[in-house]
Amino acid sequence: MSSAPKKRASSPRVSALTPAAEALAAAAEPLSAALVAWFEREGRDYPWRRTTDPWAILVSEVMLQQTTIPTVLARYESWMARFPTPEALAAADESTALRSWEGLGYYRRVRSLQAAARAIAQLHGGQFPQDEAAIRALPSIGDYTAAAVLSFAYNRPAPLVDANVARIFARLLNDSQPIDTPACRRMHGELSARLVPPDKPRAFNSGIMELGQRLCRSGEPDCLLCPLRSWCRATNPAQLPQKLPKPPVTRTEHHDILLLGPDGLLMEQQSRGKRHEGMYRLPRRDPEELRDCDKIAEQSYSVTRYKVTRHLYRASGSCRPKPGEGFIPLAALADTPMASPDRKLLARLLPSLTRNLPATSP
Repeated sequence: MSSAPKKRASSPRVSALTPAAEALAAAAEPLSAALVAWFEREGRDYPWRRTTDPWAILVSEVMLQQTTIPTVLARYESWMARFPTPEALAAADESTALRSWEGLGYYRRVRSLQAAARAIAQLHGGQFPQDEAAIRALPSIGDYTAAAVLSFAYNRPAPLVDANVARIFARLLNDSQPIDTPACRRMHGELSARLVPPDKPRAFNSGIMELGQRLCRSGEPDCLLCPLRSWCRATNPAQLPQKLPKPPVTRTEHHDILLLGPDGLLMEQQSRGKRHEGMYRLPRRDPEELRDCDKIAEQSYSVTRYKVTRHLYRASGSCRPKPGEGFIPLAALADTPMASPDRKLLARLLPSLTRNLPATSP
């Protein structure tokens, strides 16, 4: 009688920690105590730190992705006053949500936030879930954002590694491997999980991020004031961290028109799948279509790795609206969602261009 085949024993998960990282993790208790003590004494007062409301925490985390703290500070409280709950944002139309997000950039974030708000309203009765799996199941909520909510709203141990934390780890370990490789990210995630104290995860994660913003900052750090200097191995911290080479800057040119008429300003609503989906911009044309048009302005701006030069032309009488384009009354432009470059350009040009314009339709 043949015996059943034996199950192969599962191999234990191999640690991603280097010997230096393992040694740092072994010092978790005194290191975390020093960091928490520094943060409780020196931590800055931000509005999202005065609350444990998971919705308010989620909003702050989404805003802070790729946007500076001063920019977020200027918008956060007014935005929360307008959308204080998931249900408030869920009930808003997309145009209102996009307009409210103007100036923060990366507009897909507000669409993702609204999708999460609608899921909370529809699946959880408007109550933000407390279960980790339910939080991670919300639309567009990745590992980092879910961990931030768990840590800052519910004070649960959760490893958080942003650019500031990765810089600190590279310096503490004197590690020259690029921090944006999968192997290094895995190592930093495991190290963070080992360092977070179970009794004060909120203070630890807030503290290590603030340490990277204020003292262990990019370029020359302020090592003398650092609460973690006793554990730091960096010999030349200004040279750390290392990163993979950035893709080259791509230069691109756009040729847009400004067409004013009795019914307002001609604008194009960007279609689904575009970077600024649902938002409005000045209509774009091929250069060949603009030979009889006068150039009235030029604008340069950067978007991620793109350097954009926009040439703006006063539309001639032969210019006609194309599909997706329509006139917007000038009085409605303030509430029309558009990217910052368009709004800045119009704010500069419209006062002089509308002086002799017939009254717009209501």
